[in-house]
Amino acid sequence: MFKAHFARLVIPCLASLLTMTSLYSQSPTPDTVIPYKDTTKGELTLSVFYPEGHKPTDKTPAIVFFFGGGWVTGGPSQFYSHCEYLASRGIVAIAAQYRTKNSHGTTPQEAVMDGKSAMRWVRAHAAELGIDPDRIAAGGGSAGGQVAAATALAKGFDEDSDTSVSCRPDALVLFNPVIDNGPGGYGHDRVKEYWEAFSPMNNIDADAPPTVIFLGTKDNLIPVSTAETYKTRMEQNGVRCDLHLYQDQTHGFFNTSHPEHFYLTLLETDKFLTSLGYLQGDPTLQPPTAETTSPAAK
Repeated sequence: MFKAHFARLVIPCLASLLTMTSLYSQSPTPDTVIPYKDTTKGELTLSVFYPEGHKPTDKTPAIVFFFGGGWVTGGPSQFYSHCEYLASRGIVAIAAQYRTKNSHGTTPQEAVMDGKSAMRWVRAHAAELGIDPDRIAAGGGSAGGQVAAATALAKGFDEDSDTSVSCRPDALVLFNPVIDNGPGGYGHDRVKEYWEAFSPMNNIDADAPPTVIFLGTKDNLIPVSTAETYKTRMEQNGVRCDLHLYQDQTHGFFNTSHPEHFYLTLLETDKFLTSLGYLQGDPTLQPPTAETTSPAAK
């Protein structure tokens, strides 16, 4: 009896420790990788992390992450650690691939087209994935934050033949996001021919989803004033927009290469999603320690 009781206590603790080690060492592996779109340069894929014991008959909330890299570079693995943790909390977490300049020779508008395609594909296949089609969030960092926000707000950029399935996420989780592409905003020169339809800041309306934004006060690409203006416009439209500022932090501060702020921002992500009913109970994320942080992640 003692052995059984001991096992019930120790095994979950060991599993939690292994998960934390995996998170901070940037080594998570998706449960499956699914193609969602064909392009002239090959398939685009979704890296999917399922909750333990997940079944296709479930109806679980989901979140789709879009990586950063200025629409030029980057890859889905940037958000694998976020996905692994959130899946451990009971949500289907997905990291999406999309076209970039370096990988596909494309422009920012193709990135948004792919973001919309990814959201539509996940919603259209919700029954197969065990996902609730009415509780699909999107998230992203930097230019990936723009892609995520644009799936909700940008006008046009629909490459799909069937737009009857909505690409609008039901919530947004944005890490130092590119949210203003207007004159003076990030990337304007590359999108100046279509910036008014492209820029999230300029397309906020009452249908925008509840949003949380994480930003460092010393971000050299996204001014704090930009995030504050975005929050004000959201609230003027009656939409929730939480803004978390992190003193003296620079662009990219939320990544696993910055364990302390990876932890702090992911913890607030958990709380935000819990407040919307996407997650249940208290966060299980543990702060980084010498044991859970690999030299490569420091």
